[in-house]
Amino acid sequence: MEKAEFRVLIKHCFLTGKNTVEAKTWLNKHYEDSAPGKSTICDWYSKFKRGRTSTEDSKRSGRPKDVIIPEIIREVRHIVLTDRRVKVREIAEAVDISTGSAASILHDHLHMKKLNLKWVPHFLDIEQRDKRVADSKSCLDMFNRNPSEFLRRYITMDGTWIHHYIPESNPSRTKRVKASRWAGKKQLKFKTNYGAQCL
Repeated sequence: MEKAEFRVLIKHCFLTGKNTVEAKTWLNKHYEDSAPGKSTICDWYSKFKRGRTSTEDSKRSGRPKDVIIPEIIREVRHIVLTDRRVKVREIAEAVDISTGSAASILHDHLHMKKLNLKWVPHFLDIEQRDKRVADSKSCLDMFNRNPSEFLRRYITMDGTWIHHYIPESNPSRTKRVKASRWAGKKQLKFKTNYGAQCL
């Protein structure tokens, strides 16, 4: 039975002149598994004694719960793509939502996490995944047609740079370690392109 239905029964007990103990006994007799507790019955009795007639929940002040809507998600996404170093608090203030809602949008809806002070996607988005699947299928078709030629001529590339130093993550440590970081820097470029054609 729903809470609102129990409130109607509590109001019925109140209007028939039963006290809270009699109301609790009567409700336990008829709804032993789901009857409300004594404190709930006492609370509603006191509300009815003060003149309340409605059994519905009172309206609450404050922002409604439905702040995570597509328009706000789009706005947060735009803010993050404009400045990847933006803080959750700044996003919340810009969009006028709580920091918890802003964090929820970033993590649960946009699938982003903070990495080296920047917001980055957790995973590939749907379009990127579809593109990689299509590229992989076309490469598989080319491989099935002529495996030896495919392996000899296929080049992959992706502008990934790997540096032989620790990226800065704490600005206060920059002065102390700056010389040693840049002294041992090595750059290696690996080329991988998931959609390259055979040469």
